[in-house]
Amino acid sequence: MRNTAFFIAGLALILLQANLFRPVGFVHASLMHLSETPGFWRWIGYEHAPLLHVTSFVPSLVLPLIVYMGVHEYSLARGAGVAFVLGYATDLTAIAPVGLFTFTFVALYVLARGAGVRLASQTKLMQLVLGFSFSLLHSVMLLVLLAIFGPDPYVPRAVYHFALPHAVATASIAPVVFVIAQRIHAATMRGSEEAGVRS
Repeated sequence: MRNTAFFIAGLALILLQANLFRPVGFVHASLMHLSETPGFWRWIGYEHAPLLHVTSFVPSLVLPLIVYMGVHEYSLARGAGVAFVLGYATDLTAIAPVGLFTFTFVALYVLARGAGVRLASQTKLMQLVLGFSFSLLHSVMLLVLLAIFGPDPYVPRAVYHFALPHAVATASIAPVVFVIAQRIHAATMRGSEEAGVRS
């Protein structure tokens, strides 16, 4: 039941992120169009901007949820399965090469599980640190994969400097996502306990 709740919450965050990206991406494109300096947004065209939403100033809303699941040591198989499906859904909404976010989200889940910082993630400061570090790691993974397997080697070189602002934006939203995840955790724990009492 808990994994289903995390899956539903993750899909809601992905849809919110996809709709949040459009106005911010439009503002970026407008500003770059107004400026006379040659920029990547004019070169790639706005219609392809969702491919690179991880490198923009828009936070990754689902990434802190995956980190939360990893640091709280849920079942490895179930957690990786949820991360896999959420990554695939992100691939579809981001118009990314299929498998890009799928692979990186599962890898981040496994890395977060290996980090084993369950107790440390209870403080807001640690949630900010986890959001920032895992977002930065995720951006590096995506840029490396795009450089190796992407159709255009120019893309990673053109957007790598957005990785740090993206990590800051994701870190700023991480405590909110952690609160949502903690409420899901608490609600599913109560449901499990009530089911145990009835049986």
